[in-house]
Amino acid sequence: MNKKKSGLWAVMSAALTACALFLRFALRGYAWWGYALLFIAALIVLHRFAPPLLWKLAVALTCVGLLYFCIVEAPIIKNARTDKNPERPYLIVLGAAVYGDQPSLTLVRRLEGALDYLNRYPDSVAIVSGGMGKGETVTEGQAMYDWLVAHGVDPARVLIEDKATSTMENLKYSFEIIRERGEEPAGNIAIVSSAYHLYRAKCMAAKLGAPDAAGVAAPWGYFFVMLNYFIREAFGVTHLWVFGE
Repeated sequence: MNKKKSGLWAVMSAALTACALFLRFALRGYAWWGYALLFIAALIVLHRFAPPLLWKLAVALTCVGLLYFCIVEAPIIKNARTDKNPERPYLIVLGAAVYGDQPSLTLVRRLEGALDYLNRYPDSVAIVSGGMGKGETVTEGQAMYDWLVAHGVDPARVLIEDKATSTMENLKYSFEIIRERGEEPAGNIAIVSSAYHLYRAKCMAAKLGAPDAAGVAAPWGYFFVMLNYFIREAFGVTHLWVFGE
């Protein structure tokens, strides 16, 4: 019986590691679940072999890390919705991956949010923002323009920004387009993105001079995939807080 108990840690850590590797490499959109399982597996091994003092230190650091994670997630979750009265003259649609010339599922969700917004507020103009990344045959901005026009949006209501390679650049270059049209971003923009991404996007907009940007949450995708991105977003927000971008 004792031998079975003594070997249980090995079975548990091996099973968690196998699940983690499967989530990380075999499925799309579950990588951070995999990292979490790897961390738990590492704690099991550490508990088995580490000296008592090292184990206590590991537990203390884990508790501090979890507390910090909750602090970071609070504003992410709070902002993961469409703001009240989000109507603005300009709607900035933040880019995401394009496969060839086809929008990824994440980008389609954002475009669905944009389409609903443009139908609801017929005086608003969309700025679709995103350059060309690896594996893309058109810019993200062009792919979004094509999708919106194909779904009935007047081409005159869709402006393309096709240089950006990050969220900060999405907003910076979109703001330049607004200024070229003789207007200012402050008081005039809404941002549509995935729900988990809105807090960081609005913080960046504030840094660039638009602290009153309205957030528009794209429709949710698969629940556990979205939770995966909420976990990942904590690291993105930490990078923003530390480095300012």
